Amino acid sequence: MSGLLNVGTRALLANQTALQTAGNNIANVNTPGYSRQSVTLEAVLGQNIGGGYVGKGVNVAGIERTYNSFLTRQAALTQSVASMDATRATRMLQLEDLFPSGTAGIGSSLNDMLNGFSDAAASPGDLTARSTVLAKADALAMRFRDASQQLDDLATGTRQELGDSVKTINSLATRIATLNDQIARVASGTASPNDLLDQRDQLIQDLNGYVQTTTVPAADGTLGVFIGSQPLVLGTRTSTVSLAGNEYNDLSQLKLSINNGGLSVSLDENLLGGGSVVGLLRFNNVDLVDGRNMLGRMALAVTTAMNAQHHLGIDQDGNAGGDFFTAQTLPQGLAATSNLGTANVSAVVADPSAMVASNYQLRFGTGGAVEIVRLSDGQSSTFASMPATMDGLTFSATAGAQPGDSFLVKPFAAAAATIQTAFTSARGLAIASPVEARAGTANTGTVTVQGVQATQANANLTATVTLTFTGAGTFDVTGAGTGNPTGVTYTAGQPISYNGWEVTLKGTPQPGDTITVQLSTPGFRALDGGNATALMNLRDATMFDGASMADGYAGLIAQIGIRSQGVQYAAQVSGNIAATAASEKSAVSGVNLDEEAAKLLQFQQAYQASAKMIQIAQSIFDTLIDGLGR
Repeated sequence: MSGLLNVGTRALLANQTALQTAGNNIANVNTPGYSRQSVTLEAVLGQNIGGGYVGKGVNVAGIERTYNSFLTRQAALTQSVASMDATRATRMLQLEDLFPSGTAGIGSSLNDMLNGFSDAAASPGDLTARSTVLAKADALAMRFRDASQQLDDLATGTRQELGDSVKTINSLATRIATLNDQIARVASGTASPNDLLDQRDQLIQDLNGYVQTTTVPAADGTLGVFIGSQPLVLGTRTSTVSLAGNEYNDLSQLKLSINNGGLSVSLDENLLGGGSVVGLLRFNNVDLVDGRNMLGRMALAVTTAMNAQHHLGIDQDGNAGGDFFTAQTLPQGLAATSNLGTANVSAVVADPSAMVASNYQLRFGTGGAVEIVRLSDGQSSTFASMPATMDGLTFSATAGAQPGDSFLVKPFAAAAATIQTAFTSARGLAIASPVEARAGTANTGTVTVQGVQATQANANLTATVTLTFTGAGTFDVTGAGTGNPTGVTYTAGQPISYNGWEVTLKGTPQPGDTITVQLSTPGFRALDGGNATALMNLRDATMFDGASMADGYAGLIAQIGIRSQGVQYAAQVSGNIAATAASEKSAVSGVNLDEEAAKLLQFQQAYQASAKMIQIAQSIFDTLIDGLGR
């Protein structure tokens, strides 16, 4: 009787365990990281009774979790990449929103200002037209400053999120180390700590959402976690992750650093693989820098070109024009912390139309040689000495540079933040030309002056120059600075340029007809808008990578839009891949409620049958006792 009772008892307990396991699966169907568990049953070794072996029931061999290491690792890796792309895509949309198109954009405001000079040119003495130009210039400067401030806010938010993410990484590492300790203690026995293993796998998956990791199992059941090639968790020991600037202490270029045993090692962003932190780093180090440089270049080019042209004009009081916008002083280069010399590096604008939206690295060699690297694309040029001109910028250095010293120059970093108009009085607007052109009083042809304007600074700008026509299609030139050429071809409507001015004629001249270009007279200046026309014509001047000043902003938002679209597409693709990997993992390790419900019925029936077996054994035993007692 005792054998039957033992068989029934073992069966009852085994099926009770199976029911409890199925119920636990159902209870944890929505628990993140939970792996479905199943009971492994084994037959108890039978007893030899001579004629054969009699079974002694069933035992629970173990409770195993349904786990596939490859699918688990694949789900973590794909999620890491998806998290990186999604984070960067979200930030790119925010960056894109900072540069609106249409009437709300900087481009519309710039064109409004330049077009406003047409009214000033048509009515040079009208203070209302002059005031309108200044108001539009103030509006343009304000839009530049607003965009710069919003870039600053976006950068600050990005750095704050990076800081919070680094804290979370360190917290997850500590919790993984704690679970490693608990697992190592339990794993020394025969049972598998399924719930602890699930918790650790889920923490590692969470960690991969921030930064991609690799794991190495140890013999004691612990798991080593690595970022790049550096250990984050080894057994129960953890390293600390932090944010650091680059070698120039420039916060616009951040990187991850890991401290292991007192030794800090920088982690190459390009080798980290994925994670939201990597997405934020790439946005901060690349997208934000490029956006700021494009905006700053546009502000600096507009400021430089407008100021240069405004200097060539005459204001309403007869004074030479000053700065239209406040002059921009480019920031000094940032010295590397490893520099041994005492030199300082600076830059000035040489040609605004040749500028490239980029930061620059200067590396000093022997004998005063310097290599200048355009960081946006890695293009470099070597110069025998300083000053050196590259991409429309002239770089200079004070004495004291040592071989191996390097500097980071950010010429456009603050240009948009500081732009503003240089004066408030409409009378100070220099819209008159410093030179005037007069047709000779004895001319017999129909040639007349269509327009005259100064185009660039020149020592002989106001020197008297005479054009004497030798026929309907040629003329001779006399005057200081011209070289006195003869037989110059004349085409009506085609600008004629000497000494920094440009005159446009129309009509047909006769031999002996003359046009004289000279210093403008007060009467001429009061009625002239030649410099206003020159300022207006800047909208068509080639300025930004071959595009005109008027089209520069359209090019800026196009570049940001194209990049944003590429990032959005990458986020969509990597998100789909991550969803597929998670689905495949769930198909193996996840809880299927229908399957578990079927198991409940199966083990319920087995449990009831086991109980019936005990009941029958008890009844037989009672009958036997009753018979012996009579």
